[in-house]
Amino acid sequence: MKHTTLWAAALLLPLVATSGAQAGVTAQEAARLKTDLTPLGGERAGNKDGSIPAWTGGYTTAIPGFKNGGRRGDPFANEKPLYSVTSANLAEHASKLTEGTVALLKKYPQTFRIDVYKTHRTAAAPQWVYDNTFKNATNAKIENEVVKGAFGGIPFPIPKNGEEVMANHELHWRGEAWQADFRGYLGTASGQRVLSVEGRGDFQMPYYANGEAASFNGEHWQIRLVNSGPPVRAGEAVTGRQNLDQDKTASWVYLTGQRRVRKLPNACCDSPTPASAGVASFDEVDVFGGRGDRFDWKIVGKQEMLIPYNSNRLHTPAKDSDVLLANHLNPDHVRWELHRVYVVEATLKAGQRHQAPKSRYYVDEDTWVAVLGDRWDAKGQLWKTVWSHPVVMPDLPATTPQQQWGFNDLISGAWYASGVVNERNQHYKIVPRRNESFFTPDAMAGEGVR
Repeated sequence: MKHTTLWAAALLLPLVATSGAQAGVTAQEAARLKTDLTPLGGERAGNKDGSIPAWTGGYTTAIPGFKNGGRRGDPFANEKPLYSVTSANLAEHASKLTEGTVALLKKYPQTFRIDVYKTHRTAAAPQWVYDNTFKNATNAKIENEVVKGAFGGIPFPIPKNGEEVMANHELHWRGEAWQADFRGYLGTASGQRVLSVEGRGDFQMPYYANGEAASFNGEHWQIRLVNSGPPVRAGEAVTGRQNLDQDKTASWVYLTGQRRVRKLPNACCDSPTPASAGVASFDEVDVFGGRGDRFDWKIVGKQEMLIPYNSNRLHTPAKDSDVLLANHLNPDHVRWELHRVYVVEATLKAGQRHQAPKSRYYVDEDTWVAVLGDRWDAKGQLWKTVWSHPVVMPDLPATTPQQQWGFNDLISGAWYASGVVNERNQHYKIVPRRNESFFTPDAMAGEGVR
């Protein structure tokens, strides 16, 4: 890796994942969540030079003027960048950049840059999430690649291997039930931007159904998306129910031309996802999502990195075109900060197949969000850099992407941006938990149009 020395020694962890049962940490280790670690498992202390401050409870102050479901403001709108990283001064900062970010700076030297702002450790969650995380620390385990014994909090706040870090990402706190409007754009290599999807999504995490651990059956994620545009896709819909046991995960799509619901045969991995009009794979959603049993996972280390963070400013421009340049997001509206991240590598297992046999992910220690990822193709070429933009939401409270993720294809020049909300009035609306029947193919078929 082309980085400064990783903090592998500081982790005091075995770095190679296994597929057998993995017990939780001891009660003595878990007690650190109330002393030198945050309640979700990050280091409370700042770094030596103070560029990363100590965690003091996160950001829970209401953003002035915000109403549930409305446009979300930027609590740090008046701050100016500390410095910018460009292709001209890249060598000075390369040790704190992912290989994908370096590649973007080299590929688009005239337009791509990184504006680095003061670091704010805004991650926060309700007390009951902290309490459940504390319980999970000693109870959770991975058995035959399925998370067991965890509910309502980060499953492995003191992770021992790469599988546990990625499970934390998959189950990070982002609310219990919400609704959001969205758009997705494909950027072509020639600089055109094509609207690929527009609609409304309902999202639900039974894993975070407060007080209902006894009824949790492993189904941790439910989603229903209904498209209103572009015209050729209006009326299409997708319903998904994701289980910790990925063999029990299922997804369905409603096709307007056929006026029927079909079950997706392989809703995982490197298969194209309908939610992005097929331009992204299922496991690129939110940088990485879905089953990981095709890979061996390894913690490479822990490092201070420049990553997108507290990205509310990306939502404030009034027009989508303000944030979408020809080949990438507009750097004027992207906030980068210095944070500590776990660096996790995925290597394809023998006998398995995937378009990207090697990947590397960067998981924020405070939120457990995989903020950045790089993927290599079968020829060993750096192929894609995948990204998400965590947003400060003190009303939850949480710092998490609002389905705002995307990728840049470093070979073809194409790119994709999901969760663009600048011309949408409903960014993230906290809603009551829906009845389970809402996330079924029958319910989707009953409301089918056209």
